[in-house]
Amino acid sequence: MCPKMVNIGFGNIVASERVIAVVSPNGAPIKRLREEAKAEKRLIDATHGRKTRAVIITDSNHVILSAIQSETLAQRFDPDSKYEKPT
Repeated sequence: MCPKMVNIGFGNIVASERVIAVVSPNGAPIKRLREEAKAEKRLIDATHGRKTRAVIITDSNHVILSAIQSETLAQRFDPDSKYEKPT
């Protein structure tokens, strides 16, 4: 069976079955995770120079930066979900 591929912006795609989490880049723990991944050469920047709006964490421990909002990415991963942005 072919894995479901999801567009994360600017023609970049990831296999949805490999994604563990899609999180907002604003928290201090996520910033630390991003710096650690960069130091260990596990960081993939898919923003094309734009502001990072979502951080994708994979099962291979890679960290992917995306310029697409995390809420939008969550809908792309599961279009049938009833995900709503928290108030």
